[in-house]
Amino acid sequence: MKIVFLDASTVGKDIDLSQFRELGEFFTYDFTLFEEIPNRVADADIIITNKCIINEQSVGSASKLKLVCVTATGTNTHDKDYLKSRGITWRNVANYSTESVAQHTFAMLFYLLEKLNYYDRYVKDGLYANDTSFTHFAEHFHEISGMTWGIIGLGNIGKRVADIAKAFGANVIYYSTTEKNVQEGYTRVTLDTLLTSSDIISIHAPLSPETEGLIDGDALKKMKSNALLLNVGRGAIIAEKDLAYALENHQIAAAGLDVLQEEPMNPNSPFLWIQDSKRLLITPHIAWASTEARIRLMDMVFQNIKEFLDVKKEPR
Repeated sequence: MKIVFLDASTVGKDIDLSQFRELGEFFTYDFTLFEEIPNRVADADIIITNKCIINEQSVGSASKLKLVCVTATGTNTHDKDYLKSRGITWRNVANYSTESVAQHTFAMLFYLLEKLNYYDRYVKDGLYANDTSFTHFAEHFHEISGMTWGIIGLGNIGKRVADIAKAFGANVIYYSTTEKNVQEGYTRVTLDTLLTSSDIISIHAPLSPETEGLIDGDALKKMKSNALLLNVGRGAIIAEKDLAYALENHQIAAAGLDVLQEEPMNPNSPFLWIQDSKRLLITPHIAWASTEARIRLMDMVFQNIKEFLDVKKEPR
């Protein structure tokens, strides 16, 4: 049994992958270009990948291929119809990063809400050492308690964020992008209601035809001027030029983004012109990537392969 991990660097080099050697020959590559895939999987029984495109062109010559494992929840990089036509099974993983993403959501919020970058610089630049007062009031912040927190996409991660926000005393409302999700204990509202009434808005929805470009210029104009916008869903849910314009013109207070339309970041991104850390915080798609979440992820991939092999071994 030959197992090939095409882009092992996408889960970090600090994660121990030795358990996969229990299942057969195990080969890893840091990254694999599309044109390199056919050669690297030519005699593979199982492929593990995060971002590599799996279709007839890339794996058509992999005659022994039986299983494709995705180290993520999304499977948009896979031609599932082609895999089905060849009888190749695919497996993804879910719910491995809920705690990590929820935690990062609040990390971004507190950074922006409490102006932490400003106060950190105020102390490190020596200004506090020469001040006359024990407290510095130049930048103001407010308590979450009593605020309205609007959540776009109340799935597992959104629900976890909602629970924590509620513990802080926020009034949580949500918008269902499918208009089908009903969560007891929280009030479902229209998108317009969420935009106009929320002090904090966090996005936890997947990218779909319903969510692509959902937060555009018109949506941003409906938000409160003191509102904070957080996106840990998918970058294309926000129209980036519209958000950059809204931030530069103080239509909203600030935004925290962990996802962008292009990743890595486009050198011509409109966000690169905004250097004010009180108004914009961008992290490089790390919300999911706590050490625990990445270990959990690879353990789940390991179990997917093990269960697949165990089923294959069962007598007919």
